[in-house]
Amino acid sequence: MSRDGMSTVRRLGPSSENTRSAILDLVRSSGTVSRVELAEMSGLTAASITRIVKALLDERLLVETGFGDPTGGKRRSLLELNSQARYAVGLSLDDARLTYVVVDLGGNVVGQLVSPGIAGATPSVAVLRIADELRQISRQLDIPTADVVGVGVAGAGLDLGSGAGARSQATDEWDTFAVQEALEHRIGLPVVRDNDAACAALGQFWVGRIPATQDFATLYMAKGFGMGLMVGGSVSRGSSSNVGELGHMVVDIDGPDCWCGSRGCLEMLAAPRAVVARAMATTGFAADLGLFGDEAHLREDFDAVARAAARGEGRSLALVEDSARYVAAAVLSVVNLLDLDRIHLAGPGFADAGAVYVRCIRDLVRCARTRVRHGVTVELANPGVDAAAVGAAALALQHVLMPHARAHRVPAVPSPGAALA
Repeated sequence: MSRDGMSTVRRLGPSSENTRSAILDLVRSSGTVSRVELAEMSGLTAASITRIVKALLDERLLVETGFGDPTGGKRRSLLELNSQARYAVGLSLDDARLTYVVVDLGGNVVGQLVSPGIAGATPSVAVLRIADELRQISRQLDIPTADVVGVGVAGAGLDLGSGAGARSQATDEWDTFAVQEALEHRIGLPVVRDNDAACAALGQFWVGRIPATQDFATLYMAKGFGMGLMVGGSVSRGSSSNVGELGHMVVDIDGPDCWCGSRGCLEMLAAPRAVVARAMATTGFAADLGLFGDEAHLREDFDAVARAAARGEGRSLALVEDSARYVAAAVLSVVNLLDLDRIHLAGPGFADAGAVYVRCIRDLVRCARTRVRHGVTVELANPGVDAAAVGAAALALQHVLMPHARAHRVPAVPSPGAALA
């Protein structure tokens, strides 16, 4: 049974690479588990489980870790992930900073490096520094090279396929840049990539040991908004790998024009840029908080407003609550549409005033259509600010070790006329 009381039984097919990886995932989400329990959860025979577990033990991916409670017969030996068997590197691309993390198989961070962001740098130049910094963090850790499965890269607009339309105002060059090929050529390790919201959701799934039977969404805020949706243990993709464009959900049909071509989008009304713009328009506000008011200092300005809001400063709190109410309205629509019972908030935008957003969202989702059946848990994500980087590392682990959960969606080819203004 899962932590929420729902069954975690996953009926698996005949023995294959995907079945083997699904068993590994069951051990990951269970923490410790016996062979008998794996058979019950998977629907496989005891003989099949014994064979698969032996192979995973031989590869050092699992270890036996004592025995279960006596049940009147032979005590069952318990299995868990061998956290030190494999490692992966995760990189979160951001204008303000680059965050590198090294995680073990259990999702524990064993190394971290932070360097200046990519603001103003072209991808072809930035990737040279990224490759050097990846080598630097590798040298700092005493980890066998053979145990590092690969590198995951997270960033706004970095969906699974290149060539898609821009997903943000600030990262259009990176949308079509071949990050995987450029890095693989320089570091000699497999590289996978995804957008930051999807990675944040996957990181929560992995680090939180959430079972594949529990669906949830992670709302990610940096300069804009994205939402990663976990369904059946995999990130939901859509026909062009663009699920989760929460920033372009219309929350005011008479609202301001958005750069995407619509109007009244959440990003235009509630993102950090909108909050800072309102602060700059308030007499004396910029001077009191030391705001710059330009694009280069957007993150700093928003953080200053958010910190003041967290301290209870009235004007700042009103601005952040105004943003949070729009966000809450968007989240309520998602909850009603998808029947979710768990929402996590992650990313640098929630670092200082995340509690304000949590409170506003909780207040509104009490009105969810499904409230008579279940509540909706809303909480800040673990690991929070670094969720995208940790999730990118989990993406690399999942891609190599759990092929049953890989994304195979190929971005759709636009039809004639699809790009009409």
